[in-house]
Amino acid sequence: MSFKNKLIAGAVSLCTLFGTIAPTPVLAANSTPVYRLYNSQTGEHFYTVFSQEYYNLVNAGWTYEGVGWNAPVSGWYVYRLLNPNTGDHHYCMDTNEKDTLIARGWVYEGVAWGSVSLAWEDRKTARGIPVYRCYNPYATTATHHYTKNANEVRALQRLGWRYEGIAWYGSAY
Repeated sequence: MSFKNKLIAGAVSLCTLFGTIAPTPVLAANSTPVYRLYNSQTGEHFYTVFSQEYYNLVNAGWTYEGVGWNAPVSGWYVYRLLNPNTGDHHYCMDTNEKDTLIARGWVYEGVAWGSVSLAWEDRKTARGIPVYRCYNPYATTATHHYTKNANEVRALQRLGWRYEGIAWYGSAY
């Protein structure tokens, strides 16, 4: 069974057993790179741990921007959703946010990767490297951006983006 299928199967099993009122831990070990890609036509940054998906997007014209961060494959789930109207992707840890987007027509694509700590955990006690989330209130697509780089966050804020806090925690390199 592939890594992706194990993550999805684990998510389905745990959600069925415990419900979706809280994030569920990822049941695997080690960490993996999260590839960061950019689509100059839409302005979207896309993130994936799957090398085949990364290669397919590069072959389709997306620009590879490097590894955004390392994600643990043990910890807490980060969910991936797709807006079928815009092609935009969204990533979050909050099951209420995930469920709200699904109710509004977004497609749940499964678990994207893991987080070392919960996004809302106190920064002093959280483990790992924070990955920040920013929102562009002036855009209709590519509205969210995720980065571990605080300087990138500040640059986006100068351009009018809103800082939304820590999205999740990556593994230390």
